[in-house]
Amino acid sequence: MASYSGFLRKSPANRLKAFFAAQGVEAPDDFNWNSAGRGKEFVAEVDAILAQLPGLKYDRIKADLDHLASLATDGTMISAEQLCIPAGIDIEGMEGIQDILLMLAIDHPHILERVAVQASMNRRTGGQGWASFQFADDGKPWALDDAKARGDFLHDTLKILDLPDHRRHECDWYSTLYVHPITGEETDLTHATIYVEDRAASELAFAETTLERRVVPKVLEVALACNPRDRSVEICAKGGKKIRDQYAQAFAKHFAPHSQPPTEAPRRDVTLERLRMAHEFLIEPADGIERVEISSLEFYSQGGGFARYEKRGNEETIHQFLDRRFGNKSPLRAGGWTITASTLRIKMAPQDGRRAKIHTVTLRTPNTTTIPNKTDSERKFVFGLLERWGLVSPPDHFDVIDAN
Repeated sequence: MASYSGFLRKSPANRLKAFFAAQGVEAPDDFNWNSAGRGKEFVAEVDAILAQLPGLKYDRIKADLDHLASLATDGTMISAEQLCIPAGIDIEGMEGIQDILLMLAIDHPHILERVAVQASMNRRTGGQGWASFQFADDGKPWALDDAKARGDFLHDTLKILDLPDHRRHECDWYSTLYVHPITGEETDLTHATIYVEDRAASELAFAETTLERRVVPKVLEVALACNPRDRSVEICAKGGKKIRDQYAQAFAKHFAPHSQPPTEAPRRDVTLERLRMAHEFLIEPADGIERVEISSLEFYSQGGGFARYEKRGNEETIHQFLDRRFGNKSPLRAGGWTITASTLRIKMAPQDGRRAKIHTVTLRTPNTTTIPNKTDSERKFVFGLLERWGLVSPPDHFDVIDAN
């Protein structure tokens, strides 16, 4: 995160000048927006201009600049690209994140707010207050564009928040463009940010001669990111697991009513290159596993091609099948192919005369795992196996699913 002074020093002169003009701040005609090589002296000169403003106006503009400085990160650049391209805002050739943020603040303040929300959600992905829910890949369409479904979902969200009826609220729906870091494949994501008036806070602030108490309005946010292609929904909201489960249930009810309820899936980095060779899955007697097989592999070629192969059966593994059919030209052996997805079938040994269970899990780079319709204990068991086999990263130092 850039500091206030660092943001000023890195901002393009013409754009910074335009920002101040848009805020109604008048600089001397001979003010040098490139003065002193953009050192500390330049920041002091800008501060001197701001210091001449009335108190409230000074506070507002200084707060705006501090906010822009807090957004000046590589992560925000990704969020800006995801939002500006679908909105038809050309940022190609602009002079860095500072230039983009100032432009948005001047010409597209509503997009700037979306960028801030998106950057915040990206930072929290995988942390407390965030959860990812996975639907089964049943091919049934989602009603994300249905106005009634959106209105009903907003109504249920307000009920989950359990706030008085007089609290103001609004919902902002928008799209972003996600680019796969390996394949470059583009996917349209649908986002919703629900803003709800929260309880006001009382704070002390300096008035002209003494301290005074000020009432500061607060806003609650509930953010969603929907990926119809991967059949996943990410939820970022205040509260524990039970609250996030309620949001997921409301989403399924209104946007995917014909699908099975989703299951919560932690976001883990996926490592698939070790599947390039026939993989020995370490199994312990206590696991109660009869057999593990790789039933499908998906590949991406540096030339832009995709390939998917499926093979099930006891008589031949998928590696043996690809070697037999393609030899050295198999994507497992030929250069230029990257493994991007794989499906594993974990067959449990029969118990008490019952039919053996089969856990099917699909892994996709960079960080998607699908273990649909399993209990919490079964998901924990499967993730433990995937960690042991080196196919997913261990959990971070925090718990993705908390106990609340």
